[in-house]
Amino acid sequence: MLLNASGCLDGLAAPDVVGQLDAFVTKTVTPLPRGGHEPVRIAETEVGMLNAIGLANSGIERFMAESLPRLVELGKPLWVSVGGFAATEFAQLCGQLDSRPEVSVLELNLSCPNVESLPEGAPAVVAAARAATSKPLFAKLSPAVPDLAETARAVQAAGVDGLSLVNTLRGLALDERTLRPVLAVGVGGLSGPALKPIALAAVFQAYRATGLPIVGMGGVRTGRDAWELIAAGAEAVALGTVLFADPGAPDRIRTELAAEAAAVGVDRPENGRGLAHAERHRQTPSLDPRLRVASSVA
Repeated sequence: MLLNASGCLDGLAAPDVVGQLDAFVTKTVTPLPRGGHEPVRIAETEVGMLNAIGLANSGIERFMAESLPRLVELGKPLWVSVGGFAATEFAQLCGQLDSRPEVSVLELNLSCPNVESLPEGAPAVVAAARAATSKPLFAKLSPAVPDLAETARAVQAAGVDGLSLVNTLRGLALDERTLRPVLAVGVGGLSGPALKPIALAAVFQAYRATGLPIVGMGGVRTGRDAWELIAAGAEAVALGTVLFADPGAPDRIRTELAAEAAAVGVDRPENGRGLAHAERHRQTPSLDPRLRVASSVA
């Protein structure tokens, strides 16, 4: 199952890209409209992209009245990403969307690096949201926590149905001439290739700790990248930064993913979930690629 990462695709502006996906994830919606941060809000780096959008959106009322009816016309299951600054705001949003049959899943954005942190912990927010809706809840977590497995277990106990891993990490880019921050607010969220090993570790740990359905994301550019996230424990894969440069990425990655699975005798990519945890796939790490190939053949 392929989705887009929240905020990385304007579905109404690019319906052809949405058509390649299995579900569409909205930009994060907040209770009130937000203008977001001042420009410059996006910067390219050697290892990915920095953004400091600041959860700019039209607010829940306008979203439900104007955007949601148009998004339904895309013909894909809709995941709505919701964000707030207190547990009560998440509960409010989930309650308002609970009666909307067009919404398949609610994703709780608990880890945006471009806004102030929640005063309550993630489990408290999940518990409040859970009390307000019967819809499936996925918690989007940051890998920048002391113990991701423990956080995953805590939100599982609070009532989430799945996890989205991972959100961006804070990073900084300096202007090569002035040596001042490129982004107006200084620090932003880093996405792109540099996130892949971090995402793999997060998915691997959370799968082992909880067994919950996981949407893996972070640095996915190829079918191989998606295949590794599935092997680590992801049930679905979300595409992010790659969509800015390659609008045909979903179809290409889907084809490459099927080929990666077939190459190791797996009939369907989803049947490869958790392969990285199987005893027969464990081997002693080596810096010599010839040894790695020899081990896989054996």
